[in-house]
Amino acid sequence: MSAIFDRYYKRYDDWHDKNRFAYLSELEALKKVLPKAGRGLEIGVGTGRFAAPLDIAMGIDPSNNMIKIAAERGVIVRWGFGEDLPFWDETFDYVAIIITICFVKNPLKVLSEARRVLNEKGKIVLAIIDKGSFLGRYYRRKKSAFYKHANFFSVRETTALLEKAGFSKFSYYQTVFKFPESINSIEKPRKGFGKGGFVVISGEKR
Repeated sequence: MSAIFDRYYKRYDDWHDKNRFAYLSELEALKKVLPKAGRGLEIGVGTGRFAAPLDIAMGIDPSNNMIKIAAERGVIVRWGFGEDLPFWDETFDYVAIIITICFVKNPLKVLSEARRVLNEKGKIVLAIIDKGSFLGRYYRRKKSAFYKHANFFSVRETTALLEKAGFSKFSYYQTVFKFPESINSIEKPRKGFGKGGFVVISGEKR
């Protein structure tokens, strides 16, 4: 997958400008649960489109072209994979995994690694395109350069993985209630899931 993102890194980055209000809506949903202080890590930081505006200091990603842009946006970046994080145990106060979970080879290993590097009662913030939503169904049919390689998860499937990896005390926020290109203002995030295509799940290390 890293080769795909290395090749199409500019297309990925440009999407956020072309679909500005969908992107800004996603940021608002993430802000609902993301800690406002503490040391954070984003697994799958990409070009830093989320880490930079959300003040997540550290990011890791296997795409060289993407992490160069993330570094230019002020993120401290490391090259690497979520299944084998190059950090000591209990290094971070929170870990964010935004969309990335549907592209990794071993989702449970990534979540277990996230738990390992979290401090006691550290927080995980995981965002997905809900497989069962209108957007998830559309992307599964579309077969874009990125999403044709994705393994989408439903909210319940994702929650089950998080529980298996050692997390609990979940909360949910959703946004993107229309197709991204149709959104012309920032959507207000709603609690729960089932309507929005973009769902943010937060949990605590057990």
